[in-house]
Amino acid sequence: MTSGARMVDVGAKPIVAREAIAEGTLRLRPATIKAIREKRLEKGDALEIARTAAVLAAKRTPEILPLCHPIPLDAVHVEVRLGKDTVTCRVRVAAHWRTGVEMEALVAVTTALLTVWDLVKPIEKDARGQYPTARLEDVHVVRKVKA
Repeated sequence: MTSGARMVDVGAKPIVAREAIAEGTLRLRPATIKAIREKRLEKGDALEIARTAAVLAAKRTPEILPLCHPIPLDAVHVEVRLGKDTVTCRVRVAAHWRTGVEMEALVAVTTALLTVWDLVKPIEKDARGQYPTARLEDVHVVRKVKA
């Protein structure tokens, strides 16, 4: 066995159904949430763009995380909800493979939320160009299933 970084060999593991659900929240100013809700962002519908970004991110997870296995995904379901001062994203990723899909779900959630942040930058930052309210919160795996 060599030392250092290496991809784990999962070749001997059986192919089974796998599922992971991840969730996270982006906190924003209520006025920013109102602009999202009213579809008044210069770049377009933040929730629709975030959903697309989440799917693309799940599919490209091995390109972002260097030791993550490429997994043929069966499904990526994205739900994005607005609260009074939050955007919450929940992603369910499913596959039949030798290793889990929780990293794909986590990357999808964070990418969706970062996409929203990118879209609201002009209205979210303060007079000094800072983001005193915007923050990612509570990104976590809700559930992981191996059948």
